[in-house]
Amino acid sequence: AGPLPVMVWLHGGAYTFGSSSQPLFDATSIVTSGQVVIVTVNYRIGALGFLDLSELLPEGGFDRNLALKDVLTALRWVQTNISAFGGDASRVTVFGESAGGGLVTTLLAVPSAEGLFHRAIAQSSPASSMYGPGRARAVAERFVTEAGLDGAAVTALRELPVEDVVRVGQAVYAAVPSTDPGTLAFAPIVDGDLLPEAPVDVLSEGRGIPVPLIIGTNKDEASLFKFMKSPLIPITDDRIQQMFTDMAADDPSIDMPPIEQVRGAYEHARQGAIGLGIARDIGFRMPTLWVAEGHSRVAPTYLYRFDHSAPFLRLIGLGATHATELPYLWGNLTSGPKDPTFKLGGKRAAIEISQRMQERWTRFAYGQEPTADGAVDWPRYDAAARDTLVIEHTDSVVPDLDAALRSAWGDEVLSFS
Repeated sequence: AGPLPVMVWLHGGAYTFGSSSQPLFDATSIVTSGQVVIVTVNYRIGALGFLDLSELLPEGGFDRNLALKDVLTALRWVQTNISAFGGDASRVTVFGESAGGGLVTTLLAVPSAEGLFHRAIAQSSPASSMYGPGRARAVAERFVTEAGLDGAAVTALRELPVEDVVRVGQAVYAAVPSTDPGTLAFAPIVDGDLLPEAPVDVLSEGRGIPVPLIIGTNKDEASLFKFMKSPLIPITDDRIQQMFTDMAADDPSIDMPPIEQVRGAYEHARQGAIGLGIARDIGFRMPTLWVAEGHSRVAPTYLYRFDHSAPFLRLIGLGATHATELPYLWGNLTSGPKDPTFKLGGKRAAIEISQRMQERWTRFAYGQEPTADGAVDWPRYDAAARDTLVIEHTDSVVPDLDAALRSAWGDEVLSFS
């Protein structure tokens, strides 16, 4: 039969939570249906993976972007060893969701990653949530203060027990989005070295590693954050206004769209849902469109939006929220007997969608077009048609699905530097 294509999974969790051993990522179903080798990877999370003390303490010998280095190490391990597991080292697809999707889009802008993977899939990537040394330094200062080590010697920081690093990291993680709406405490750092430039800039200009890419988001990304009362994503008017003001101050050269113009794209939304739409699109959809637009000029690119939701999730107002595509992709539709997802039905449709997603994703890993039997073909994205696969009970292809968003937000990449 010969070696099988390899898919390397990077889990999500805001760069601060999560693990590849979550039961959701049990690969039995996708491996069986798709005939691929799946590798799930852990990387250091939170302060352990993303804190950058090097600007603060240049004499301290602190390294940065450790999580990104962990992922590169895992990919090199796959190149060396995967043949022993029946995998083909020349056909490696890296795929991930949320922070994991952010790592995928980041890898596409890491010159030293070239050759370590041959295809990429980015699901709900917060592609623009990356920071330069200045913002990284501000987080580091906050960490040192929170740890009670202001003015302390480097050695005190080095001797901080790992439990304290985690605890202080969690406190900083919770505090940052409250004072700086639209930003995360921990994320890959544009260090000018491993990661020379902001990935969303590199990719939107068509300068990423030119491998085929599937990229997309979910229809109702932001509802989860409202449901969980999470400050991670700004959804109230005042926080959104502050985010726009901060972004403009952060980089005066950015041509910010007027907030009224942006709000105009959501005039059909229910009152209260406008903020959800803006948060979803600045966090996920617009960065995804900017990446697809640029990357499609250098490699086959496929854009999707996942719209399906089980009746129960619609009832409680979550809809197709952040991460809801994962049970479908992995074929693990319920997490045990008490899982309420299909309490109001929808299981049969879910099984069909799951099978199609697995077919599309694994055929892509084989180097084929991401087709599914008995379903609409998924055309490549290009600037002429901007075809987008809408994943629902019946999949459809919609040309320029996001036309209204693009005209409201404009073509200029908006992000914190």
